[in-house]
Amino acid sequence: MPTRGSPLMHGLIASPFLDDFLILRPGSVSGIKLPHRHWLELQRATLCPDWLVGAVRRRWPDLDLTGRPLAGTVLIRPQSPFGYGRASYELNLGCNYDCEHCYLGLKKFEGLSWPDRERLLDIMVEAGVLWLQLTGGEPLIDKLFPDVYAAAFERGMMLSISSNGSRLANPAVLDLLTTHRPYRLTISVYGATAESYDGLTRRRGSFAKFSRGLAAAHEAGLPLNLNLIVTEHNAHELDAMTALAERYELPHHVFSNMSPTIYGGAESLPAQSREYLRKRKPFTGCSAGHTFFHVDPHGMASICKVGRDPQIPLMDEGVKGLARLGGIADGLLLRQGGCTGCGLQSTCGTCMPLVTLYRKAKAPLSAYCQH
Repeated sequence: MPTRGSPLMHGLIASPFLDDFLILRPGSVSGIKLPHRHWLELQRATLCPDWLVGAVRRRWPDLDLTGRPLAGTVLIRPQSPFGYGRASYELNLGCNYDCEHCYLGLKKFEGLSWPDRERLLDIMVEAGVLWLQLTGGEPLIDKLFPDVYAAAFERGMMLSISSNGSRLANPAVLDLLTTHRPYRLTISVYGATAESYDGLTRRRGSFAKFSRGLAAAHEAGLPLNLNLIVTEHNAHELDAMTALAERYELPHHVFSNMSPTIYGGAESLPAQSREYLRKRKPFTGCSAGHTFFHVDPHGMASICKVGRDPQIPLMDEGVKGLARLGGIADGLLLRQGGCTGCGLQSTCGTCMPLVTLYRKAKAPLSAYCQH
């Protein structure tokens, strides 16, 4: 698949991550933690040091660094004063499906130009982002997805993709992902039969595309996870969806709690299956806004995909704008409104930004408050 420029073919990434220093391998879930002195040594080395050769051989026996130059073998990322380790980037809000439960609401095929996307990736690197999730909409239908993916890989990011899998059988997509392996590829599953799956996505033929994509990605050995999406429409096929995941021997998670749209709309809520509504674990806080952030298709940064307001225009403010996210997060995560007097807050499983969306949607308390 053609991309802008030639991606750097590094085999390993040496990177700060929050307070640690790590050696990571694209496509691998394991890694090596470095002492600070070894991190400093890598800044000066020209050949792979003996301690690195040994540590890598123990972690990945198929990888021998003996006598190899450090440059071109290990991509060494700079330290960042901003303290972010993870981010998600919504390439666009467009999708080739029209799922009844979708939290995106109105799906628009809009996004940054290539120069701005490239600048956005540089801002993320400067912020310290090591793990980057590429999402949408459906990211694989974005015309600039190959360029974004290759450029992020070249910058030493560990990439994960959230997809409906409909484009994974495309040879060019498979070539890109097998040559530059992602850390994780998460595919949503909307049913176990064409009738159920196509009915939920409201696109005829979508189950066939998903099935081909899943089979192709599995055969290519890509690191797959499945999200089994349970709605009123397909709940009767949960056992069959689980069997599908087990047949491929893939890790899978069941998602049954639907949320309002990102605009606070209620149109996604009727799809929720009350039978499979799950009690959430107590919400005890998260790293949103402090070590993690989300970026929408227009380069607007927020604490997460749910708490999108207020936002920071990264194309205008650059990486320094992220310094305001921590304060925004602290404000958004405080219990507000009718929740402030609740004596059961410590066992509540719904974060405040999500509560705010439910309130905007005028959802009944039973949809988000377990008390």
